[in-house]
Amino acid sequence: MEVDLRRHRRTLLNSDSMFGFMSARFVACKKQNTNRVLMGGFRFPVAAGDRVLLLLLVVLAVAMVDSVSGIGANWGTQASHPLPPETVVRMLRENGIQKVKLFDADYGALRALGKSGIEVMVGIPNDMLQSLASSMKAAERWVSKNVSTHITGSNVNISYVAVGNEPFLQTYNGTFLRTTFPALQNIQSALIKAGLGNKVKVTVPLNADVYESASGNPSGGDFRADIHDFMIQIVKFLNENGAPFTVNIYPFISLYTDSNFPVEYAFFDGNASPINDGGTNYYNMFDANLDTLVWALQKNGFANMPIIVGEIGWPTDGDRNANLVYAQRFNQGFMAHISGGKGTPMRPGPIDVYLFSLIDEDEKSIDPGNFERHWGIFFLDGQPKYQLNLGTTNSSYLAPARNVQYLEKKWCVMKPSAGLDDPQVALSVSYACALADCTSLGYQTSCGNLDAKGNISYAFNSYFQKNNQLDRACKFPNLSMITKTDPTIGSCRYGIMIQQYYGGAGRIQKGWGVVAGVSLFLLTIF
Repeated sequence: MEVDLRRHRRTLLNSDSMFGFMSARFVACKKQNTNRVLMGGFRFPVAAGDRVLLLLLVVLAVAMVDSVSGIGANWGTQASHPLPPETVVRMLRENGIQKVKLFDADYGALRALGKSGIEVMVGIPNDMLQSLASSMKAAERWVSKNVSTHITGSNVNISYVAVGNEPFLQTYNGTFLRTTFPALQNIQSALIKAGLGNKVKVTVPLNADVYESASGNPSGGDFRADIHDFMIQIVKFLNENGAPFTVNIYPFISLYTDSNFPVEYAFFDGNASPINDGGTNYYNMFDANLDTLVWALQKNGFANMPIIVGEIGWPTDGDRNANLVYAQRFNQGFMAHISGGKGTPMRPGPIDVYLFSLIDEDEKSIDPGNFERHWGIFFLDGQPKYQLNLGTTNSSYLAPARNVQYLEKKWCVMKPSAGLDDPQVALSVSYACALADCTSLGYQTSCGNLDAKGNISYAFNSYFQKNNQLDRACKFPNLSMITKTDPTIGSCRYGIMIQQYYGGAGRIQKGWGVVAGVSLFLLTIF
């Protein structure tokens, strides 16, 4: 399958200091589209020792009651078996999520958002920047097809066009430095020509690595020296057109990449040792990071420029720090932190935020880490992972996706008679994990306590579910069998696939392409 480069990297400020937010060292995380398994219906129990903490967070959440308005969510579509767009839109509305950010102009998603009233930020992938930068006609065609048509024909509330996604990441080695601004200009001109210049604003979602602080404090913030001129060019253009600065901030990545990062500083409980910046205390990384951007804008003459936090969140699996307890603690703490419009020391007032992300995506690259497929506040089947009060409804719980259709309750597991010393075991597991999803297997992950046979069964079942439970997808030679007995062990659930959604011919072809590859492999290798 061709690799999808639409949104394949994310970085976050990382530090060699104890506070971990201002160092010039950053860690890039790639997001690529590869075939991975969707496992619906996972449920992970919370350890008894964490229940007191969760109870306290619930109490705080109840106190919010509608104090947060206009919360947004990132809706990614890199999934092998996505929920029908209409199901996702209904879920958005029932959870009071009033804004959604898309990473491309997915037709099905945009059509489903019609007449919903949900505000939409539609994205342009980085691999399109060159063509849009070099051709005004290309920009006009893109706006006509992906913005004008949906606004006039389907009544989609498109308010923003995101031109590229983190195009100035250091790991891109300048690939998009000279195409981002011309593409931005052309899209803006095309919007004006289409009569949408006042309704739809352009923006460029940027990673927090575009700014830094030589002093290690927020007040030392400025744009990175190697891209300073490019940044000022873009910021000036956005400011002149009444458009916002969009930034993605990820405390989890700093914790993941730096063993010395102070854990408490990633959260909002006020337990961390504060940073004192000229008399202003910072008790969490988010406030310090965002205010570094505010200082950078102020120093360059854009003190009042509006800011959107385009992505912020916490994954739930695939790493020892990616778990339900930390994710619930972070997201609920963040919602409580921004409730009431307090803002940050340098930017008081409501914060415009899009949570990352809405639903897990099983086809994202695991290059940066196994956690990449587990950022959602909902599992892949649209079921909530944990209790979370967004402050947008009268409920302290997330509303699940409705009428989700699952496949039959059957699993592919290792035969009891199969031996671990069989020479086909290693090859079979390697193949299954390459085309399915074994990201829940590993040290201190949700399935990290399985024995060898449990790991093998998990891999086989992931592959089996990915391929819609076809009998021939459980034909690992003399190793596998189909069972109707749930092999779940402790906190590790062996998932059941949701039924395939066929949104168009492209998806049908994709599904059969996987099946054809399965058959060929089993015939030629085994």
